[in-house]
Amino acid sequence: MKKALWIILVIVIVLQVIPSNRPKTNFKNPDDLLINNQIPVEVATMLRNACYDCHSNESQFPWYSYVAPVSYLVNRDIREAREHLNFSEWESLDATKKLKMLGEISDEVGEGEMPMKIYPPLHPKARLSDEDRQKIVDWTADFGDGLLK
Repeated sequence: MKKALWIILVIVIVLQVIPSNRPKTNFKNPDDLLINNQIPVEVATMLRNACYDCHSNESQFPWYSYVAPVSYLVNRDIREAREHLNFSEWESLDATKKLKMLGEISDEVGEGEMPMKIYPPLHPKARLSDEDRQKIVDWTADFGDGLLK
């Protein structure tokens, strides 16, 4: 048993020196959703707290995201999230893509799929009540209607 613990410890230490391909951050995003649109303050705050760490170029990396093997998982999740939806690049999307993204936001948030279950326990500000979720769903519908006009 003692030998197994030493082996695990050595593996964890070795993992710390293997690069984790951390996504780059950028806080100057001229195409950002929140910069270019009049989003209700309450909704904007919820999006920033519950979505932006993964779905924008403004990711904040907490201490545990620097420790392998967790760092590999966090960085992979952020890269995949940005590929799917990146609020920092919102204005570069055409209207059809924006409407699709709004529908997906409504579905994912409304059904409790986003933020991912593992995220809110570590980020208390990301916890969304049923009422919060409904506000985001309602906002997506209203914002989408505005795009159609």
